[in-house]
Parts: sequence; C-alpha cells; structure tokens
Amino acid sequence: MRSYEAESEPGWDVVLPRGDLSLDGVRMAGFRERTAGGLDLRVLPQPAVIVVIGLGDEPFSVEGATGHRSLRSLVAALSPGPARIRGAGVECVEMSLSPRTAYALLGVSPRELDGSVTGLDDLWGRDGRRLRERMADAPVWEHRLALVDEFLAGRAARAPAMAPEVAAAWETIVARRGRVRVGELAASCGWSRKRLWSRFGDQIGLTPKRAAMLVRFDHAARALVAGENAADVALSCGYADQPHLHRDVLAFAGCTPTALAGRAASADRPDPPHRRKDPWRTPTFSRPT
Repeated sequence: MRSYEAESEPGWDVVLPRGDLSLDGVRMAGFRERTAGGLDLRVLPQPAVIVVIGLGDEPFSVEGATGHRSLRSLVAALSPGPARIRGAGVECVEMSLSPRTAYALLGVSPRELDGSVTGLDDLWGRDGRRLRERMADAPVWEHRLALVDEFLAGRAARAPAMAPEVAAAWETIVARRGRVRVGELAASCGWSRKRLWSRFGDQIGLTPKRAAMLVRFDHAARALVAGENAADVALSCGYADQPHLHRDVLAFAGCTPTALAGRAASADRPDPPHRRKDPWRTPTFSRPT
C-alpha cells in the first residue's frame, strides 16, 4: 500500500502522499479544519484545474458571477471568474489537475466549465457520489486518499486522450512562461491557426492566447507575492510595461498588483509546509481574504 505523510499547520491537519500517485499531472492532499475559524477564500486563477471533494457535514458556499450555490464538492476551471468560497468544519480532499489530466478525468470538455466554479456532482454524477460515500466511511485519511487515487486511475483508463498537438502546444506555453505567439504554436504542430484555436479550446478550455496570458500572470503573481517590485516583475515576465502588468492582474485577480501582494502578505494563516514554494495553495485552493 502507498504510504502517506501527515502534517499540520495552525488550525489545520494536512495529509498528503509521500510517493508518486498513479497518474501524472495530479497533486492531492487531505485537509481537516481543527478550529472553528471556518474558511473564507477568494478563487484566484492558476494554470491547473482544482477539484475539491467535501467530506464535512456542511456544504461549501460558493458566490460567483452566476449567483450563490451550496456545493458538497466542486471544480474550479483554469481561469474561474471572481468567486468566493466559504465553509465551516471543513474536511476535504483537494486535487490539482494539469489540463491534460483534467481533460481525461472530468468527463466533459473543459470548455463546458465556462470559466467558473462548478458542482462536481454535475460532472461525475452517481460515481462521484458513491466515491464520496466510500471516503466518508473510510476509517483513516490514508484510505481516503487511496480511494481517490484508485478512482482517478479507473477513469483515466477509460478516457479519451488529448490530441498530441494540443498537449504539445500547452507544454510549449508552460515552458516559455506564456511568452509565445499563436502563429508559432500552430506552425510547430502543423495546424492552421483556426484549427489550433478550435481544438485547443475544446480540450484545454481556453484559447491559446488566453492560456498564454494565464501562465504569464501565474508567474507574475508568484513574483509579486514573493515581494518583488512590480516594475521588475513586468520586465522579467515579458509584459510591455508596468501598466500592461497592472491590466492583466486586474483582469485575472480583480485587484491591483499592490493589493494582490498585500492580500497574500497579510494572510492570517501560513501555507502548509509542503506548499510554501507555491503561494497560492492553502486550503482549499486560494489565499484567505
């Protein structure tokens, strides 16, 4: 049986796999709130699809562009619109999926997520509900994470594969930190711009241009959170100038670069030890407000 590692931070118990999971492109951890402080988080865009399977007695409260929803489990698209997640007595398993893995596991085209936070039951239906019931009945966290890993491997074995051209285009965008032109991507895979635009959108959920903007924003946001000067961040991340950086941060995060860095710096809970190189990742999938 795979071994797991238990950690803790103020107010939270954290359990994560020590070794590799069955699938590439999956990161997973279990979280349990140990205090009565509750969860109050804003969803911030990142180049990964976030899946949260809730196991607590109360559902998450999700406020977004489409209104308010109560969700036991949820999926946040690659670039969700402004949303706020609240919860009490939180107990959940969180997964971060690469776009390639998400395409295989979600069961729908990422385009159908429409840049939002969606109920996981809407995608996985009865299978997802049965998984959550088995997890709730499991006596220890190690069994819960093993159940999720087994479930994901089973779905992946039956899933369609992402087109190699789309996967290569995404990997190029990531490797070049978003500093790439769509024409170059199309030429590299032998497709027309129109065909790449269509297939990439179906299988990634964003246009190639928007995906490049998201990856570039992700690097810029991490640098801002780390305390780097906005002018230096704009230069190092390939923005035309500081106002260009300002516009992108405002579009993705809904605030200025200064406010984004300040929000992270003033968070009242530190990141779990295994996530401190990744400033976005606190339970459930964003920074506290």
